[in-house]
Amino acid sequence: MKMLEKLFEDQKVHFEKGGKFEKFYVLFEAIDTFVFTPSDVTKTNSHVRDAIDFKRAMIMVAFALLPCVIMAMYNTGLQANLALEELGIASDGWRASIMNMLGGFSSQSCWSNFLLGSLFFLPIYIVTMTVGGIWEAIFAGVRGHELNEGFVVSGLLFPLILPPTIPLWQVAVGISFGVVIGKEVFGGTGKNILNPALTARVFLFFAYPAQISGDKVWTAVDGHTGATALAQVATGGIDALKYTWNQLFFGFVPGSMGETSVVACLIGAVILIASGIGSWRIMLSAFLGMVAMSCLLNFVGSETNLMFSIPWSYHLVLGSFAFACIFMATDPVSAAMTDCGRWIYGFFIGVLGILIRTVNPAYPEGWMLAILFMNVFAPLIDYFVVNANIKRREARS
Repeated sequence: MKMLEKLFEDQKVHFEKGGKFEKFYVLFEAIDTFVFTPSDVTKTNSHVRDAIDFKRAMIMVAFALLPCVIMAMYNTGLQANLALEELGIASDGWRASIMNMLGGFSSQSCWSNFLLGSLFFLPIYIVTMTVGGIWEAIFAGVRGHELNEGFVVSGLLFPLILPPTIPLWQVAVGISFGVVIGKEVFGGTGKNILNPALTARVFLFFAYPAQISGDKVWTAVDGHTGATALAQVATGGIDALKYTWNQLFFGFVPGSMGETSVVACLIGAVILIASGIGSWRIMLSAFLGMVAMSCLLNFVGSETNLMFSIPWSYHLVLGSFAFACIFMATDPVSAAMTDCGRWIYGFFIGVLGILIRTVNPAYPEGWMLAILFMNVFAPLIDYFVVNANIKRREARS
């Protein structure tokens, strides 16, 4: 490792200003700082010295997402294998060739489920990282600054909130919109007011609704249809739900690849809270807002809208609530910055998510829209919180 680090240091002069590879400094610097600890250190007392920097914070978030990634691969393959067995057909195409070569299709085999699921997840992830990384490098090169590690997280979040059957060209279009319109037009990492991964997902939902919603997109088998748990309760109420609460909690149900398992999300939450990167205030307040709005709608009731009767315990495990409030709502750039502001910000995400999910039958999954809406209001919330603190200090003095 020392020899490799010395090799990078020796080649650095060729990529710095005036070197023959000056135009490729952004890529060299990105690889250098990602693999090795930067050699540049502060010399004065005006800086806080800490063991964690932006790169390590982003890597920690990626580490917290690993349980969701593992579950995404396993459950995607499991649902596909179950559908193949139900239909009594054999899959075709390049995935079938690989599966037959490495053991065949079987929902009883953990290896088969994981391998088949990875053949759907990995292409989406590779396209996301390649296309998004190119846009990041272009903007970094034009602006003359280093390539930030923020896209490591956005590039991992985006595939997890997509269905396995989405066309790869739509993945490229979606992440392009998320990076360029959701982040770079605001100035890049740390300056965006919207979560880039959510921006990309919402763009795809409204631009290509047939490929991002509906019964056919959640299970990666041609000709197989099956409504998600959320779609079942939206059309028939809690009695129409074909899955148990435990199945929903552990995530062995159709849905977006990385959002189905509450257990995997909770493991990630523990990692984020323990490392101090994710705000427990936002997570807890979003949960409280969800419970409060659910109980209110249960009390009000409705004869025409069966979603009013869904208890909060099922809202907790249906759809993407856990994933959204743990990984999306806590984005340190687009969320509220003040402690009091985080309570308000998270609570209204919980309230609005349930309101959109329940009242709007055309969009039963409301967490993405709720978070983007509160992203816009987060600076305003912090503004009023800061001003209120200033007025209290003035009154005391």
